[in-house]
Amino acid sequence: MPLIRTDLLIAGVLLAACGGKQAAAPVAVATPPDARVIDEDDGEDSDDDGFELAGTKGHLDPAQVQAALAPHTADLERCYTGQVGKRRWLGGKVELKWQVAADGAITAVQVATSDLGAWSIEKCLLDIAHSLELPKPKGGAADFSIPLEFSAKGAVAWWDEDTGQSAVKSQLAALDKCEKKHPAPREVVVTAYVGTRGMVQSVGFASNADATPAAGGEPIGADWAECAAAAITSWQLPDPRGQIAKLSFRYPAP
Repeated sequence: MPLIRTDLLIAGVLLAACGGKQAAAPVAVATPPDARVIDEDDGEDSDDDGFELAGTKGHLDPAQVQAALAPHTADLERCYTGQVGKRRWLGGKVELKWQVAADGAITAVQVATSDLGAWSIEKCLLDIAHSLELPKPKGGAADFSIPLEFSAKGAVAWWDEDTGQSAVKSQLAALDKCEKKHPAPREVVVTAYVGTRGMVQSVGFASNADATPAAGGEPIGADWAECAAAAITSWQLPDPRGQIAKLSFRYPAP
């Protein structure tokens, strides 16, 4: 089973499993090599490596966060392996971002970025993320992000952003109806897969990276996402002609 991005793996935190007749894609809890802990109490960068942990007032130790995450790694894996099924083309990166109060309580979790394109999986990851038991941050409230990576086994043809935005332009009014019924983030990045006859096969969402409560935004609500997913999967877009096409677009449109 091939590994993914071994240069980004954290201290052996690698999730992988096999099921059915095909091997499940490995899932890595990963972080960019230049991520670092920022301690604003002393103004110096920590030498710790791994998770990207930063806060306006405090910080969390990467080892503590990894310990909090460890009991949930199998559940995070099952969010993907339990739902991917025959959709071998389904894969991508998801960045989860936590807001943590001074007492260690989780005040918000959001999908900060994602090109996975599967809301049911993203929601599963969010549900598990809310269940972490975290220590009190040092120095006050903090936030941290953890990237996850899911490896697809099938090929897709990526449409560039302009092509994707153009393809959905005439359909976006359907999402306006969802916004009237349910609170919506101020900006959402939508990722979708298009198959035979231009029918949408799967769709997922990420809130803009600064769409946090502290920035005046809010995470994606499940009610809005369910409404939007139902609307988008009913769309008929340009036919990728024998391929699975993958596209991303912003809502509201820029």
